[in-house]
Amino acid sequence: MKNIESKIRAFGKELGFNQVRITSAKPFLRDEAAAISRVKNGLMDGLSWYTEERVHRSTHPELLLPEAKSIISLGISYFKDSKKQTNNVPRGKIARYAWGDDYHKVIKRKLKEFSSGLEKTIAKPIRTRIFVDDGPMNDRAAAARSGLGWFGKNTNILTQKYGSWVFLSQVITDLELRSDTPLKKNCGDCVICIDDCPTGAIVAPYVIDNRRCISFLTIELRGSIPRELRPLIGDWVFGCDICQEVCPVNRKISSSKEPLFEQKHDFEAPSLIPLLALDDISFQKRFHNSPIKRTKRVGLQRNVCVALGNIGDKRALPALEKTLLSSDKIVREHAAWAIGKIGGPKSISILNNALKHENEPQVTKEILLSLTDIRS
Repeated sequence: MKNIESKIRAFGKELGFNQVRITSAKPFLRDEAAAISRVKNGLMDGLSWYTEERVHRSTHPELLLPEAKSIISLGISYFKDSKKQTNNVPRGKIARYAWGDDYHKVIKRKLKEFSSGLEKTIAKPIRTRIFVDDGPMNDRAAAARSGLGWFGKNTNILTQKYGSWVFLSQVITDLELRSDTPLKKNCGDCVICIDDCPTGAIVAPYVIDNRRCISFLTIELRGSIPRELRPLIGDWVFGCDICQEVCPVNRKISSSKEPLFEQKHDFEAPSLIPLLALDDISFQKRFHNSPIKRTKRVGLQRNVCVALGNIGDKRALPALEKTLLSSDKIVREHAAWAIGKIGGPKSISILNNALKHENEPQVTKEILLSLTDIRS
C-alpha cells in the first residue's frame, strides 16, 4: 500500500508536474542571511518591493501559514525546441519562459487542483497555501532543500533531468510529511555562466548584481537603461537565457510536454520594427495571456529600440524616426540612441531634425550624445 508521500507524488505527476519533492517547513536561515546581504549591498536595487522584511517572510514558512509543517516543492519543465524564423528582417530575442502562455496562470490552475485534490487523496481535511513565483516564498530555497535540484552559480536551480528549464512552485501544508534528502551535487569548478554573462551580472558564484542583469533591465526596470549597458544587451528584448544556454547541465534536455508552453506567434524571435507601431490596445491584444505584458508597452518599445541599435540595420531608421515622436520620453530617448548607434548621414539628419522639436532635457541630451558618437 502506498504511503502518503508516494500518493502525493503520484497525484502531482498526474497533473503534469515533472517533479514532486517534500521538505519541512523549518525556516531557511542560510538563504535568509544571503538574501539580506544582497539587499544591504545594493545588489537588489531597482526592486523596491524586495526588502529585508519580505526576505524574512519568504524564508519563514510559518509566517505564511501558521500551521505549516511541510512544503511540497513542484517543478514543471518549460523547455521547448527552437523554431527559428527564416525571413531576413531585424529580429530580437525573448527568454524561453515567455514563449507560451503566462506560467503563473497555467501553474496556479494546476496548484489549485493539486491542493484541493490532496484532501481526497489522503482522505482527511488539510490546510494549504500555494505559491508560483507570485508571493513572499523563497521557491529556490525550498527546491534545493527538498532535493528537487541544486543551486547553480547563476543562482538558478539545476535539476538532473530537466536542467534549469523548470518553473518552481510550492504548497505549504499543515500535513506532517517525511522530507526528501537534498541532492549532494554542485557545479564543481565550472564558471561558464559567469564568464559568458555579457554584462558581468554574476559578480561571484551564486551572487547576481540585479542592476546589471539583462532580465532585470528588460523586464523590471521602468526607467532608462544605463547607457553603458545598452550595447551589452544585444538583441534581447524580454529577459535573457544566456547563462542557461551555456550551462553544461542543460545539454540534451527533452522538450516539455505541457502544450500551453508552446511558442505563440513569433515570440522566440519577434520581428522588431512592427513592435514600434503598437499602441496600448494592440500591445494588450498581441501579448494577451503572456508574461511579456509585465514589461508594458513602453518597456518593450524601449528594449526594441536598444536591440535595433545593436543590430545596426538601416532599414529600421524610418520606424525609429517615427518613434522619436512617441508620447513617452523614455521611448524617444532610446530611439535617439538607436539611431546614433546605426549611424551614417541619414541618422545625423534625423537627429538634427528631432532637436528642433524636442523639449524634454533627457531626450535632448541623448540626441546630442548620439550626434557626438556618430561624428567621432
